[in-house]
Amino acid sequence: MTAPDPMKGVRGVFAATLTLEAIVVALALLVLPKFGEGATPLGVGLIAALAVLMVVAAGLQRRPWGLGLALGLQVAMIACGLLVPALGIMGVVFALVWGGLLLLRRDLAQKMARGELPSQRTGD
Repeated sequence: MTAPDPMKGVRGVFAATLTLEAIVVALALLVLPKFGEGATPLGVGLIAALAVLMVVAAGLQRRPWGLGLALGLQVAMIACGLLVPALGIMGVVFALVWGGLLLLRRDLAQKMARGELPSQRTGD
């Protein structure tokens, strides 16, 4: 029997976070018409594309480059704050969440390297 991969759970949390972000970005489309300048076809297209890309990136978290894609989309979400300021603020909030997730991932990797995870212990 092989030990479970703890990083698989972390990648699941990354995917769930991206899915939640995609929902927030998609909901921004509802308030976009209230902000006259951002409600252009280009603005709507960019925000819709960002939401779709986040859902796609959620499914790609098992790839080695999936985390980099997720972080790049985070930067794009903050930049969308130029179209909808509230979206930029939510982008900063999610950036803080991603910072916490990266710290969690680093801590888990360190514990794995030291062999301190319960799944790494031999039966006593």
